[in-house]
Formats: sequence, structure tokens, C-alpha cells
Amino acid sequence: MGLKTFTGGVHPYEGKELSKDKPIMDLQPKSDLVYPLSQHIGAPANPIVSVGDEVKKGQMIAEAGGFMSAPIYASVSGKVKKIEPRRVAAGGMVNSIIIENDGNYDEVEYTVCDDVTKLTNDEIKAKIQTAGVVGLGGAGFPTHVKLAPQNPEKIDFIIANCAECEPYLTSDYRIMLEMPEQLIGGMKIILQLFEGAKGILGIENNKPDVIAKLTELTKDEPRITVQPLVTKYPQGGERSIIYACTGRKVNSSMLPADAGCIVDNVDTICSIYRAVKLGQPLMSRVVTITGDAVADPRNFRVPTGTCFADILEAAGGFKTQPEKMIYGGPMMGFASYTTEIPVGKTNSALLCFTKDEAAQYEPTACINCGRCVEVCPSRIVPSRLAKFAENGQLDEFCKWGGAECVECGSCSFICPAKKHLAQAIKSMRRDAIAKNKEKK
Repeated sequence: MGLKTFTGGVHPYEGKELSKDKPIMDLQPKSDLVYPLSQHIGAPANPIVSVGDEVKKGQMIAEAGGFMSAPIYASVSGKVKKIEPRRVAAGGMVNSIIIENDGNYDEVEYTVCDDVTKLTNDEIKAKIQTAGVVGLGGAGFPTHVKLAPQNPEKIDFIIANCAECEPYLTSDYRIMLEMPEQLIGGMKIILQLFEGAKGILGIENNKPDVIAKLTELTKDEPRITVQPLVTKYPQGGERSIIYACTGRKVNSSMLPADAGCIVDNVDTICSIYRAVKLGQPLMSRVVTITGDAVADPRNFRVPTGTCFADILEAAGGFKTQPEKMIYGGPMMGFASYTTEIPVGKTNSALLCFTKDEAAQYEPTACINCGRCVEVCPSRIVPSRLAKFAENGQLDEFCKWGGAECVECGSCSFICPAKKHLAQAIKSMRRDAIAKNKEKK
């Protein structure tokens, strides 16, 4: 099958060679575990434990705060030490449950499902909801909600987002290479919910070994195909991968389900498999610790709640004091000044760089070169939208399609004037979306 892609995009330095050949290493935490109650889109989870309570690994410690929410589970055994606000990767303070790890890892018993095909759709979705599975690619959308569209019979494609287009990140790559059976098993479970749908594994062509392995493993699966994609950022963006794999377009007023598609991240689909087949809640994830300031960049499977400082220590610490640290990818991640941040469900990486390249340049005047327009996957005019945002011109911003921005940062990356286009647009986009909703 030929390569497919979307219009626009950029080609930043990949940086994946630093950690892509390092197998996933299991790591147990050294310090206290911190569980923020907001690790997903929607209402925060509500604590169901109190300070002083003893808990086991796999025990629910916070229940969902509503349908658009997700429960949280202890990833170690120990004692609830505090419930207080703690800082998270995005920079804010979030009320959190702190557990003192007793080092015993006493664990609850899980109910394994011998034959998933005998489960009803409601039973499958209930298992996913109870397990606290959310989108692990960064958005944190509760998966049980995504898998319950208004018109399930109109879903034509289940797309596994295997692109991992952000530079430096290699956690999904290692999962696909080391645990492909869980990915395929999870895809088959989702397809069980949508009888008329086909599964597509959309993978960038900078992962030929994964493409070959998954193609071999799915050769006898008539409902699942492997779709190689052009290596280009943001190929893994939801709208981009839907268009590349199906030719269907999604705009800001639509959900992927409106275009007959559901998109899930690699680690999310594996979590679905573990929840439905093995009865295990979401209580660990794979993260990449990398960058030229890290002594031994690699990938780790860690319990949620683990402090990033502990993981960084396992990666050899800093070989050079970094000027820049980013949680997530360099294009859409969050810059930070501390490693005292807990691993949440949506935290995929910590990047540490010896130089802060973005800070080396002062923005200058726009030269109207049009490069931001060429690379924009949403086909809007970032330079003009940024100007509207800076001047507080919401009406003009909406008129020129500001709500269609996907906040990928391609415009800022390509701008020869080094203008912070994406940041300016992002600041007004929320208001534009709210205004568009008011009109309906």
C-alpha cells in the first residue's frame, strides 16, 4: 500500500535515534507516589480514600466525577499520606492523592476474561470505563465516551494512531515493537463494538521494522490493515491522520465520529486490551526520557504517580545541566523548570536540552513570505490570525477561521521572523470556539 499524508506540515529534526533502540525498562519508584485528580478531559475524579488509609496496587483511590471523567487507581501498595495540591506537567496546581510506597507491591486480584468475543458491547465499554482508560497520546479524552458515539452504525474506520510524529518521542515505537499482540488485540476488541468498521494502523515510514512486523501479524486479519504514512509533522494529529488514512475531513465543529472515524493512540489501545482481557486498570504507562542533556536516553514503563526525577536518575541523570526541559514533545509539549512532576496518564516524555534554541532568537517583523500558510495543515493564515489575536480582534479572528487551528506549532517552527504565531493564536482560539458555539 502506497504512502499517504495530508497537505502542509514540516520536517523538524527527528532526534529519535537517541532512544529508539533502547528496549522498555521496567522501573519502580523511589519516592512517594502523586496522583493528580485531573488526568483527563472532563470532571476531576473524587477521592474515595482518606489520609492514613492502607491501599493495595490496583485499588481504586478516586472515582469518576461524572460520565465525562475517569477513575484513578493506586499503582503501588502503601499508605495515603496526604491529599493536597501538587504541580503537574502543564504547570498548574492540581489536587492530588499522595501515597507512601511500602515497597511490598501487594496487589488486588484481577478477573481475566477467557473469551472476549462472548462479551456484550455494554460489558466491554463498562470494563474500559471502570479501568479508567483515557487517551494516552496527550488529550486525555475518556475512552469509554469516545467509544460510545451517537450513531455507532455510522462508524466506518477505527484508526490506531501509530504515527508518533513528535520529534524525540519513541515510547509508542517501542510498544509496537515489543508488544504488538496487545495493540492488535486491543484493536480487535474495539472492532467488536463496531461491526461495520475496518481497523487501520497508520504508521509513519520512518518505522519500517514496525510496519513489517504489524503487516505480518495482521495478514490473516481481514478487518485490519497497515497504512504506511509519510514521515511529516503533524502526521499524528487527529485531523491529519484521519485525512491521510481515509480522505475524510474534520473541522472544529465536528468530532471524528461525525466523519465515521474513531482514533486512538497506541498505548491507549494496549490499555483497552489489558482492561478487557486481563481485567487490569490503567496504572502504568511507557515514557521516553531523552535529549542531549540526558546521560542515557531511554524508554521506561513506570507506575502512574512516579516522580519524573526518579526516572531521570535511572536514565543516568544530566550529563550537562539543561537550559530547556519539556514535558511531552518539543512541538506541543510544556516547558518546565522542575523534574519534581508526577507521571500522569497523559505524560509521554521528558526532554532535556543543553541549549534553549527558541530563546536564542528575538522575533522580528513579518516579511509576508507565506511560509506559515504553506505548512499549516488547517489551510488558514497563521500570520494574520496571530495579528488579530495580539490586537484582541475576536470577530476578525473568527471570520478568518481561527477556530480551525490545531495548535500544532508548524507555523512558529517555519517562521523566518521567529514570531510566536502558534502561542498568539492559541490564546484566542478558546474564545473563538466558545463564540462559534453561541451562534448555534
